[in-house]
Amino acid sequence: MATPPKKSLGRGLGSLIGGGVVKPTTPAPVTVAAAAPVAPGLQLQELLLTSIVPNPRQPRRDFDDAQVKELADSIRSEGLLQPIVVRKVKDGYELIAGERRFRAFKLIGQKTITARILEASDASSAVLALIENLQRADLNAIDEALGFASLMRDFSLTQEAVADRLGKPRASIANSVRLLALDNELQAYVRKGQLSAGHAKALLGIENVAHRVQVARLVIEKGLSVRATEAEVKKLASTKKADRKQTVQTVVADVQKRLASHFASPVSVVRKGTKGSISIPFSSDDELARLLEKIGIKL
Repeated sequence: MATPPKKSLGRGLGSLIGGGVVKPTTPAPVTVAAAAPVAPGLQLQELLLTSIVPNPRQPRRDFDDAQVKELADSIRSEGLLQPIVVRKVKDGYELIAGERRFRAFKLIGQKTITARILEASDASSAVLALIENLQRADLNAIDEALGFASLMRDFSLTQEAVADRLGKPRASIANSVRLLALDNELQAYVRKGQLSAGHAKALLGIENVAHRVQVARLVIEKGLSVRATEAEVKKLASTKKADRKQTVQTVVADVQKRLASHFASPVSVVRKGTKGSISIPFSSDDELARLLEKIGIKL
């Protein structure tokens, strides 16, 4: 089956960063081959790695050491296909895009790296960092959700505004952020790839955290599909509804029994939802007077 093309996110980093193959030499600093023009407003410069700090709003929380080493080996033999992107800050430069490339250059012992210097606000830097990671298939759903939530929290953006900046439907932003309602254990399962975003979304249908964790473990143990997980959630909801109905019926029966004992007369208790009625039949005025006296009312 053909691999589907990657989805477009906003303008995309390609239009901002441009191309260019950077062929590393050891120990001399790297240079950039003239493979593509520099986008307007961007400067291309060789920077000391020590002058660059990571992006504090980097949405990716975990970097696989094996993948960074693999990238380092590729850069050592084939060169850097894409310069990193930074912006000028008070004490040097801050990464906008390319942290794995930055880490790989450190790993192979390079002192400098070719970077495109972009003028960007805090919000633009955060958006570009998120776009770069969203364009990669291995960003997990929780880190993606944290990235969206960070944009909304740190820059007072609505879901609509985030969706507009990233070129995504608002509903996808809303569904993603909902995953942050999962407890830490389930978020960890999603991060590790043991549960997909679809599984997590289905599990959100379980309100009780303990029950949710129990079903999540069952899903992982049995390798259930998303559809099978939805069926488990539905079954649990049905069982819970039946249990609740049985509990209500038990309580009503108990109340009815206690009232009948108190009044020494048959009592009917009817409940519909949160409403209901209590009826006590009587067969004479004397019986009515006796019941009223039980309530504390004298004729």
